[in-house]
Amino acid sequence: MIISLGQMHLYLGEPERNLEQVRAWTEEAARRGSQLVVFPELWPTAYDLEHWPQHADRLGEGMFAQLSALARAQRLAIASSVLEARDGRAYNTLALYGADGSLQGLYRKVHLVPMLDEPKWLAAGDALTVAAADWGPTGLGICYDLRFPEMWRRYALAGARLFLLPAEWPSRRAAHWRTLLRARAIENQVFVAACNRVGESKGETFGGCSAVIDPWGEPAAEADGEAEVLITAEIDLARVDEIRARIPVFQDRRPDLY
Repeated sequence: MIISLGQMHLYLGEPERNLEQVRAWTEEAARRGSQLVVFPELWPTAYDLEHWPQHADRLGEGMFAQLSALARAQRLAIASSVLEARDGRAYNTLALYGADGSLQGLYRKVHLVPMLDEPKWLAAGDALTVAAADWGPTGLGICYDLRFPEMWRRYALAGARLFLLPAEWPSRRAAHWRTLLRARAIENQVFVAACNRVGESKGETFGGCSAVIDPWGEPAAEADGEAEVLITAEIDLARVDEIRARIPVFQDRRPDLY
C-alpha cells in the first residue's frame, strides 16, 4: 500500500486558496501511485472557528462533496478533517472517501482542545470509528486524540492495522508529537499515518513532522518541521502480523486485571 501525506501551510479562513494546494497534491499523490492521501486537520479554514457558520458544510454538501468528487476523479482515497454543520452545531469531522468517492468512514473529534478554545465553538463527537476502508479496518482520530491511548487500543482490538491522524500540532510540543506517534504504533503494533500542518497562525507556530510510522516504531517516511511537502511511503500491512508474532503483546494481555 502506498500512502501520501500533504504537510502544508494553511491560510486562515480561506478554503478556496487551501483547496488549490489539496487538489494539486492529490493529483501528485495519484501520479505516485498512492492509494491514500491524508491532509492536516481543518485544512480548509485552519482555526477560524469563530466564523464556523460561514465555513461549515452539511455532510454530502460543500467541501464534503468536493472531496468525494476529487477522490473519484483521481481514483485514490482521501482522509480529510473539515468543519461539519449538524443540528445547529459545528463538528471537527474526519471523512475518509474511497477511490470511488464513497464515504468509507466518518469520525467527529471526541477530545476537544481547551488550549485552542475548541469547546467554545465546537460540539464533541460521541463515537469512535473503525473505517471499513478498501485496504482493511482503519482507526480514525484527530490531533489531540493522540494523547488518549485507550482510544487507540480499542481500535487495535477491533482489528485496525492502520491509524489515520490529521493534526494542527504546535511546534513547541513537537517532542510530544514524535514520541506519541511512535508510542501509539509500538504499543498497538500498527501503522500510524499522521499529517500535521506547518506555518504560523494566531501567534502559534505549527510543527510539521508528518510521518508514517511502522509497527516497530520506525518511520517509513517523515517530514521535517517547517517545509510544505508531500511525503510518500510504501507499507505492507502484513508486517502487523509479523510484529505481533514476534512480540505477542495482544496474546499476553491480562484484561482480567485491568
